Amino acid sequence: MRAGTKVTKPTISNTLRRQGLKSCSARRVPLLKPVHVQARLKFAREHLDDPEEDWENAIWSDENKIERFGKNSTRRVWRTKNAELHPKNTIPTVKHGGGNIMLWGCFSAKGPGRLIRVKERMNGAMYREILSENLLPSARALKMKRGGVFHHDNDPKHTARAT
Repeated sequence: MRAGTKVTKPTISNTLRRQGLKSCSARRVPLLKPVHVQARLKFAREHLDDPEEDWENAIWSDENKIERFGKNSTRRVWRTKNAELHPKNTIPTVKHGGGNIMLWGCFSAKGPGRLIRVKERMNGAMYREILSENLLPSARALKMKRGGVFHHDNDPKHTARAT
């Protein structure tokens, strides 16, 4: 084909399909810095051979702000069958404006724990209060063994000395 040759959209689509690509919605994934990706990989490698019962006695928690108005537009990408999470086929998401609600929750291999609304700005003191009122009751309701492991991210309010 020479420069300046006009090609129709169907011709381009058919050519991409013959190359094993298909048009799909781009996946939304959390926006992670390279240091976060490396930390996640390190954690996964360190725990790769942990026995299943270790995971059954772990409880995880985090908080999340849900935006009232987010971008709902869909971006199409051309990709191969198993490349849905490749960075070029995803839409990094960040949370922003329009009204929101903050939630804290926890879960384990045995199921979900409590999910509560956080009505004030989250800080270390509020985080400790949420844990003291909700984490152990969740672990008990999930019938977890004593001596379980509590996991959280490294948010400063989670790792403050008082926490």
